[in-house]
Amino acid sequence: MKDTTNFQNYLLEVINDSTLNVHIDEVLKAFTSYKLPKNKMFVETGEVCEYFCFVESGILQHSITVNDEDKTTYLALKNSCTTSLKSFLKQIPSSKSIKALSECHLRIIEIDRFNELMKNNIAFRQFYYSLIENQIFLIDDYRLDLLTLQPEDRYKKLLINEPNLLNEVPLHYLSSFLGISKRHMSRIRKNVK
Repeated sequence: MKDTTNFQNYLLEVINDSTLNVHIDEVLKAFTSYKLPKNKMFVETGEVCEYFCFVESGILQHSITVNDEDKTTYLALKNSCTTSLKSFLKQIPSSKSIKALSECHLRIIEIDRFNELMKNNIAFRQFYYSLIENQIFLIDDYRLDLLTLQPEDRYKKLLINEPNLLNEVPLHYLSSFLGISKRHMSRIRKNVK
């Protein structure tokens, strides 16, 4: 089995309950290693998302198309989990696309094995519920930022919280994610040091 140290550490951190550590090995074995080349799709709009994944390295861009323009809705970074959740859980066509912005090394699990773990592995259940709770917090913060912060302040917050994104993600994806036009984003970057 490929080295699972990063994934194991991530699971332990999210679960945050040492009494459940005995169940972690089963979770690690349920996920398989998967390489997704740069610009390849994890899932396309209209297709069923086959996997839930942990990102060992690389960046996955979630996007939707609005008026023939791709809008970035989320960026899944190293040491995070992602999927097109509704599509994956309900096995229905995805309303968004997920694409590799760089070569990605993932650990993936299919729906049957995922459901089996949810039913039979208390550590995985705790992991999933904690993960979803944390994602809801992030979504709430992101929505509040869009409504209450000026574009320059959203950019500054990104600089503080995710400084690596500026080096790893092309500007047009970041501007879309922050809800800032490309032109305005260029001006902000010049003015913010």
